[in-house]
Formats: sequence, structure tokens, C-alpha cells
Amino acid sequence: MSVASQSIFHIVFSTFNQEDTITKNGQRILFKYVWEVLKKRNCELYRINGTANHLHLVIQLHYLVPLDALIKDIQQSTTTFIGESLLFPDFAGWQDGYCSFSHSFKEKDELIEYVKNQQEIHKSETYLAEKNRLMSESGIK
Repeated sequence: MSVASQSIFHIVFSTFNQEDTITKNGQRILFKYVWEVLKKRNCELYRINGTANHLHLVIQLHYLVPLDALIKDIQQSTTTFIGESLLFPDFAGWQDGYCSFSHSFKEKDELIEYVKNQQEIHKSETYLAEKNRLMSESGIK
């Protein structure tokens, strides 16, 4: 059976209580770990970035992988990894839930640039304001 699928998602989730626990000096290690989790699930990571209290991922979802299960896997495995490695000593886990936005392949480059510029965006916008804006722009109430 041949399957052709193109599912690009922008995923956003925060630390527990949106606490600033993801320090800059450990972000690259965390991002690499998330990339490994995605590779194991046959998903492609186009971009990952974030701030001290949340992450953004742009991925291509493999057609056999349920999005909810993937995010649960990312959150659970990174929580374990962070705890065992002491990467972020004040990290208390991830907030329950997440936001996901589906996008067309034509929007991929623009989306990658948006995620790449997270530090600049958050000079003037909080995580909650950004989340509410993204949800509104996507028609989510």
C-alpha cells in the first residue's frame, strides 16, 4: 500500500505554571534530545526554539503517529531526561496540554522563521498573549 501524506504542525507547550525553568545554557541539549525523540517516531523536525517557559516545534508528522501520543512521548521522555541529567534543576515538568496548529507546506518557511525568532517576539509579548493570539489567528476559541 502506498501512502502520501504531508502533515506540518506548529506545536507549543509550556513548563509547569509557565515557570522560567529552561535556562539558555541547556536549551541546545534539550532541543537535540527532542529531535532524537522525533526521529525515533519517524517525524521530521524542521525547527525547535523557545524561551525559559515554553517550546515551539515545527514538525512533519508521520502518517502513522497520532499527534497526541507524540506530544505525550516528548513531554514524558524530556521530563525524565531533565530529571536524570539535572539539566534544569528547577524544572518541575510540563503544563498539562498543548496547542497545535496545522499548516500547509507552503507556509513552512514562514513558520520556521517565526519559531526561529522567539527571543525577539518575547521582548514584547508574553507566552500567554502569544498563545491566545495564535489560537485566535487559527480560529480556536
